[in-house]
Amino acid sequence: MDKKISRLRRAVATRRKISELRVHRLSVYRSNTHIYANIISPEGDRVLVSASTLEPELRKELASNKANGGDTAAAGLVGKRVAEKAKAAGIELVAFDRSGFRYHGRVKALAEAAREAGLKF
Repeated sequence: MDKKISRLRRAVATRRKISELRVHRLSVYRSNTHIYANIISPEGDRVLVSASTLEPELRKELASNKANGGDTAAAGLVGKRVAEKAKAAGIELVAFDRSGFRYHGRVKALAEAAREAGLKF
């Protein structure tokens, strides 16, 4: 099995459990150069809130900090931004879906920043 197939296989159990809970899902995806976070409706049919290191506001902030989109500082900014957008949309409780990625580094930084900004999971 290659890495992608293994990661997606690990993600299946988490997604199955979250669908049973019927709560909003904070889904995280990371590539080598960027990190993305989406809050998906309990039905799983639409994205309610999203944030990533590709957004122009975050790109400006990253450029001023001399950081790029693939580090923990950028992940923290994305976590804070997605939490702010979720609060504005009236979403406070989410289930964290790390998409099969290990909970360390950028994924952990995003989760901790979202918690500090007011999201509960």
